[in-house]
Amino acid sequence: MGAYKLSSRAIIGSFFARLSMGPQAWVNQIAMTFESNQASEEYAWLGMSPVMREWVGGRNAKGFKENGITIKNKKFEATMEVLVDELRRDKTGQILIRVQEMADRYNSHWAKLLSTLIINGEAATSGNCYDGRYFFDTDHSEGDSGTQSNDLSITVSGLPVSKEGSTTYPSSETMSYAIFKSIAAILGFKDDQGEPMNENASQFIIMVPTTFYPAAMAACNSDFLTAGITNALKSSSFSVTPVANARLDSSWTTKFATFRTDGLVKPYIMQNEYPVHIDAQAEGSDIEFREDKHLYGIKASRNVGFGYWQHGCLVTLA
Repeated sequence: MGAYKLSSRAIIGSFFARLSMGPQAWVNQIAMTFESNQASEEYAWLGMSPVMREWVGGRNAKGFKENGITIKNKKFEATMEVLVDELRRDKTGQILIRVQEMADRYNSHWAKLLSTLIINGEAATSGNCYDGRYFFDTDHSEGDSGTQSNDLSITVSGLPVSKEGSTTYPSSETMSYAIFKSIAAILGFKDDQGEPMNENASQFIIMVPTTFYPAAMAACNSDFLTAGITNALKSSSFSVTPVANARLDSSWTTKFATFRTDGLVKPYIMQNEYPVHIDAQAEGSDIEFREDKHLYGIKASRNVGFGYWQHGCLVTLA
């Protein structure tokens, strides 16, 4: 049965069936979703809760330190044109494949927005995070935290590993060492009261360009590294999952990022004003009569922004 026998309702149903697959798993691991009902939303990031102290002279109530960011919603669309002749001639279901591919494009849109935000985290291209600094920066400071850096540079030459590799194709030993350094940095971050912020962290993802992926997989999953060295990362109490993100390839040739995934607050924010909406000008429409074609269009209003920089760390191999 050709696609011509399918109504626009059936085609839209195929779109939503494919849409139910959802975005890539890592999206919800590093970003939290907030619903929006206006053009922009302000997020007032508050300091951490008061620490326990010895009861001396009555209670010592402490208020919150307010910081914030504003995320403006943006409207996005994708429109597919289908000629009526294409519908009539399609005997192999290619039209439905294209419709399902459009659903895949929608599902990957959050990953696209977040990847751009991650890449731009070293500059003000996408704005600063709540403390007024770049997301990946060497001089974060808030309250009693002191100066902290989540933008690390690790010199490959001379690393205490048996095989150094290179900055663009690191060895598994290099990756294991660099991953440990990034986790150690995250564990050491302090909140605005000078208290450890990630002392209970145990789950992380390592986001790498595709050229880093083989070494990252070995560093996270192999019992032994390439030179027969026992892999301390694999035997540690941390759960570390490597994620290859091809969207980073053109920008990150010597870099990867580590993100904590088990915190109540995530490194990034996904703001959704309204879910996907699909419109069709199909059978019986004016455009079918005048131009002998159908249009299927989707739209959404959304955006992304920075959450807790303390749950992310950038590593550059130098």
